[in-house]
Amino acid sequence: MTRFSLGILLAAVLFMLAGCGDSHDLATPEETGVLKVATRNGATTYYLDRHETPAGPEFDLTRRFAEAQGWEIEWSVFDSTSQVLEALESGKVHLAAAGLTRLPSRDQRFTPGPSHTDIVEQLVCHRDMRPLPRQLEELTDVEIRVTAASSYSQQLASLVNDHTGIAFEEDPRSTEVLLEAVANRTLDCTVADSNIVKMVRRHFPHLEVAMNLTAGSTLGWYLPDGQEALAGEARQWMNSDAGQAAIEAMNERYYAYIGEFDFVDLRTLNRRIDDRLPNFVDLFIEAEKNTGMSADLLAALAYQESHWDPSAVSPTGVRGIMMLTRNTAESLGVTNRLDPEAAIEGGARYLADRHARLPEDIPEPDRTYLALASYNIGRGHLLDARELARSLGKNPDSWEDMKEVLPLKADKRYYPKTRYGYARGYEPVHYVKRIRNYMDVIAPAIAPYEPAEGDMQTAQAPYGAASQAPDTSQDG
Repeated sequence: MTRFSLGILLAAVLFMLAGCGDSHDLATPEETGVLKVATRNGATTYYLDRHETPAGPEFDLTRRFAEAQGWEIEWSVFDSTSQVLEALESGKVHLAAAGLTRLPSRDQRFTPGPSHTDIVEQLVCHRDMRPLPRQLEELTDVEIRVTAASSYSQQLASLVNDHTGIAFEEDPRSTEVLLEAVANRTLDCTVADSNIVKMVRRHFPHLEVAMNLTAGSTLGWYLPDGQEALAGEARQWMNSDAGQAAIEAMNERYYAYIGEFDFVDLRTLNRRIDDRLPNFVDLFIEAEKNTGMSADLLAALAYQESHWDPSAVSPTGVRGIMMLTRNTAESLGVTNRLDPEAAIEGGARYLADRHARLPEDIPEPDRTYLALASYNIGRGHLLDARELARSLGKNPDSWEDMKEVLPLKADKRYYPKTRYGYARGYEPVHYVKRIRNYMDVIAPAIAPYEPAEGDMQTAQAPYGAASQAPDTSQDG
């Protein structure tokens, strides 16, 4: 063979190798111990919390999967669905965990991984819109914008084919920004996944779900085309007891407590954030420095107790912004419960004490939720419930289990056997649920007042309350 022929052959081989998909060049996580994951910044996927620690439903679930395999994770965080899918298609990552709706077109383009969350796609409008569309036939002349390259645009495109008069436009803005535009009445309606709507409505109470556009969809992971082996591992783990427990933990942390509000609650809270919270925010931040209990947690607790009314008085004799009893105030050295500075500091120290008295090996955020329950119902009743949980084969360190056991303190089949007897055990369950909701809404309002992380010396914060996620969204 001539030197010329060898040159042509070598060039051809190099060309063929260059044409191979990058996914074949990406070393497997079994080889490197590193799982490369594409995701998006957003409240229902991945974000950095107030302590600059990664959080989010997709983050938690993917981390648990990687830990089960003994792998580290290398995250690639993008701003849009299209960027995530491009990274997947180019073979730059092993997995996309980005709140992706399962679609036939995506199933053909990529290797489907396991699904983890059931959702519906919802048409969202302003609650004062007249007429508020409740049927597809009523969408004529309604301005609808949806995030570009999302599952929403595919769903609406199919509706346009079946119903004359429906029109929509794709928009480069994120779903959360479009929902805000609807709340501000600069846009008639948009479409969003139900899990996104649940989170965002707490910040924009005027948002109204006009109708469901799908009977049901699922969110799940995708892998590059041809990566069946890794997809099989992911599906096997997700379907295992460990995977199902991870899904339950994800739902409990991010979604299960949402839904306690109604429109009036949310509207009142947002109004109080504007007209009352600024008067006390520095006191909550100072109390965080002194006790380690986060300012947004303390503010949410105070709102639950008094709606930030420093002169609040109940018929039972508790009073002040933290609604302290006389005995509790005296034990804390608070001489004037109507003094907001003294009351907030006292309430923070009392909550910190409830927290400190719980076993140190209880993980967060469960330990903080149990401390809140103790603040509400009393330490004795909480100890009763923890002992009852053990007798029933439940985990006394798990808030998910304890919120099932606490109501039994009002059940005559159980409370006569406890040391402290009857208690309205259902109250702390709702108490904690509402405070968690309040924290999510309040945290963004407090964030601008807080000093930089390195500038504030605090007691060790046991649990960074619900944190402000970036103003980006999940596009389906």
